[in-house]
Amino acid sequence: MMNTVDPATQGFDAGRLDWIRSWMDRYVAERKFAGSSMLVARGGDEVFFHATGERSLEENLPFQRDTVARIYSMTKPVTSVALMMLAEKGLCHLDAPVSNFIPAFSEMRALVPGATDIDQTEAAAVPTLHQLLTHTSGLSYPFNPGVLPKAMDAQDLIFRANQGPLAPLVEQLAALPLAFQPGSRWEYSVGIDVVGHVVEILSGKPLDQFFAEEILGPLGMNDTAFSVPEGSKDRFASLYTPLEGDAMALNSASTGRETLRMVDCADGSPFLAADTYSGGGGLVGTIDDYMRFAEMLRQGGALDGQRLLSSNTVEFMLSNHLPGDIASMGPQSFAEQPMDGMGFGLGGAVVLDAARARTPGSVGDFSWGGMASTFFWVDRAKDLSVVFFTQLSPSSSYPARAELKALIHAAMTA
Repeated sequence: MMNTVDPATQGFDAGRLDWIRSWMDRYVAERKFAGSSMLVARGGDEVFFHATGERSLEENLPFQRDTVARIYSMTKPVTSVALMMLAEKGLCHLDAPVSNFIPAFSEMRALVPGATDIDQTEAAAVPTLHQLLTHTSGLSYPFNPGVLPKAMDAQDLIFRANQGPLAPLVEQLAALPLAFQPGSRWEYSVGIDVVGHVVEILSGKPLDQFFAEEILGPLGMNDTAFSVPEGSKDRFASLYTPLEGDAMALNSASTGRETLRMVDCADGSPFLAADTYSGGGGLVGTIDDYMRFAEMLRQGGALDGQRLLSSNTVEFMLSNHLPGDIASMGPQSFAEQPMDGMGFGLGGAVVLDAARARTPGSVGDFSWGGMASTFFWVDRAKDLSVVFFTQLSPSSSYPARAELKALIHAAMTA
C-alpha cells in the first residue's frame, strides 16, 4: 500500500478535493451511478480516496475500496504491456504481420469504400501488430456503426467472458473482411483481443497464466484476474445500464425510464468463471490493484523493485503512434475518449493538445477507460496517477471523465 499524506504536501487543496466527493455523491443521488470509488496519487503518495453508493442496489451492499469491478477495456493497456514484454525479448517486432503468428489472417480482404454489403471487398494487406495495438488495423467492434460491425454482431464476435478459448474466436474473426485498408483509418476494435492470442502463441501460455505470472503477480495485483478471484464473490459489483436494451448495443440504444437497470448480477455473472481471456476487455479487479499498474507506467516500467519493462519501452508506448490526432484519421466508431487533440499510443490515448481536447490535462498524459465507465490516467509531467471505478454501461452515458479531469486539475495548487 502507498503512503497516505496530507494533500497539501503534494500540491492539492483539501477543500477543492472535497468537490470530488460532492460530485461522486451527487451522481449517486441522481441515480446516474449506483456507486463509485476514486483514488488519486501524486509522487507515489495517496492524496485522495472516496467511495460512495452501492455495489449492489438489490442487496443494499456498499461500494467500497475492495469492491471487485469489471474493468473491460482498461484491460487493453495490460495486454499491450504483455506484448511489449515479449518484444523486449526479441520474440516479435511491431511491423510484423499478424499472419506470422496466426495463419488464418494470411489472405485478407477489405470492404470497398462505401460498401453496403459484406461481400463488396477488395484485396488488402495483412494488419501488423502495430496496427492491431493502435486500432488502425481495419478490425472493428459489433457496437460500432457499419457493415463489418453488423456482421460481427450477427456472429456475436465480442469476446465475452463465456465464449470459450481465443483461437476459434480469432479464426472466426479472420474469415471476415476488414472494414478498411489497414493504416488508412482509426476505428476502435477487437484488435487487442487478437494481440492477446498472439501473446499466448509467443509465450506458450494461456493469457490468464501469462498475466498472473508475468504482470499481475509481480505487481501485487492479487485481486485482478479474468475470473472473480476465489473468495471474492461477495465483493463483486453488479453492472447497471440506463438503456432499455443490451447495455452494449450502442447502434440501437434507447434510454429507459429506469436509469439503473441491473444487467449483470454479481451472483450469476460469466465473470465468476470466465473461459474467454479477452485481452481487449476481460479483466476484473480492485481500484488499488489498478493503481499499482498505473504507478508502474508512471514510474517507467517498474514498481517496488519489480521491473516489467524498460523506461525506454514505456516512453515509446506512451507516445503518440498516429500521424496526427485520432480525429484526423476519419473515425466513425465509438471511443472511450475525445478524438480532437488526442493521439493514441499502445493501449491508450495520449493528450496532444488539451485545448483541442476541451479537457484540462498535460501534453503527454496517457489514459483509457472501460465500457462500465471506469477510467484512469497517468500524467508524468505532474507525477499524477488517477483511477476511477464504477459499474455503468455504456461509458458514453454521462460526461463523467471530462468532469473528473476538470475536478482534479481544479484541486491542484502546484
